[in-house]
Amino acid sequence: MLAAIAGPGLVAANAGNDAAGIATYASAGSQFTYGTLFFMVLVTVALVMVQEMAVRLGAHTGKGLGALIREQFSLRLTALAVFCLLLANTGLVVSEFAGIGAAFELLGVPKWAVIPPAAILLWALVLFGSYHWAERIFLIMSLAFFAYPVAMILGHPDWGAVGHHLIVPHVEGHKDFILLAVALIGTTVSPYMQFYAAAGVVDRGAKPADYPLIRADAVLGAVFACVISLTIIIATASAIGGTGPLDSAAQAAEALKPVAGQNAELLFALGLIGASALAGAVVPLSASYAVGEAAGVERSVSRSFRDAPLFLGLFTAQIILGATVAMTPVDVIQLLIGTQVLQGLISPVVLVYLLVLTNRRSVLGRAANSPRYRIAATVVVVGVAGMSTILLVQTVLGWFGIGQ
Repeated sequence: MLAAIAGPGLVAANAGNDAAGIATYASAGSQFTYGTLFFMVLVTVALVMVQEMAVRLGAHTGKGLGALIREQFSLRLTALAVFCLLLANTGLVVSEFAGIGAAFELLGVPKWAVIPPAAILLWALVLFGSYHWAERIFLIMSLAFFAYPVAMILGHPDWGAVGHHLIVPHVEGHKDFILLAVALIGTTVSPYMQFYAAAGVVDRGAKPADYPLIRADAVLGAVFACVISLTIIIATASAIGGTGPLDSAAQAAEALKPVAGQNAELLFALGLIGASALAGAVVPLSASYAVGEAAGVERSVSRSFRDAPLFLGLFTAQIILGATVAMTPVDVIQLLIGTQVLQGLISPVVLVYLLVLTNRRSVLGRAANSPRYRIAATVVVVGVAGMSTILLVQTVLGWFGIGQ
């Protein structure tokens, strides 16, 4: 039954648990122990609603988010949506290849020896092979992160504190906490996930009659991904909570020691390779879908380069750029978390488009948001925008030495 349901929703949500996601969740545990758990519960609710709206648009209209934005908004607003997605995705693609490099460095292999072959392999799988077949392999490799729920239990966390922080809000006013909170939004409710989920539904040829299964895929995928993220935070908090920000991938692997002992780095590396490879394909594909839809040209992983030059050309350019920048000497952990902050700042823009489209009966007819759903979705968008605004204000004040 799970195999029948599994589709773009599950893939998009799990792609969010990529290198940048793992670094952000682990950093939340190491910096603030259990302090971000209630916030993550709210983010989980937001992700379920957002992903459901995205796949509902794809199933009932037969069009991706980019195409609907082009039809329903002005050219300038369409360009704004595409620009925001490309801006966010550029840093994210770099982070995926940086994650692959960091994983292999844990195994003693230098990143310059593995990032170029990895880039070529991902590119070839999408252009010449079966992406859907590769997608399943990456998902299987990502199952290594199932070790986090086990590590969480074996790490003997303070369950009283865990339960308290899951149901009682915890807020800290300083910039580090707000920065990480926005990064958690960015890595969990990433803009590319909505574009990919809607486009993936359309690319599969789904119809309105398929919506119940598609909805189940989106909801279960979102919940599954967020449960894993919660266990990452708790496991890391139990292992190294209170030690401050993460400095390396090896430090992030510490949380898996209750499960794998001295092999914690190996287990972490395998999961990181699978998660980064999956997102390394999904993230550039989401941007290619968006641009192709906005331009009204052919876009599908089943098409050849001759049939879809813009779609596959943009995918190729993102792979090359991401792999090239990831080869430079960058602080991997700061890069990974920084890309999620950028995602968090851009998310409100994309969510506004998604909310307006799903509210319009001219687009979805009877499948449009109900009054109650509309209110709940609006609260989600306003909440995400509010967090982003607070971070922007704090950053600007920081430039003038205020509020540090």
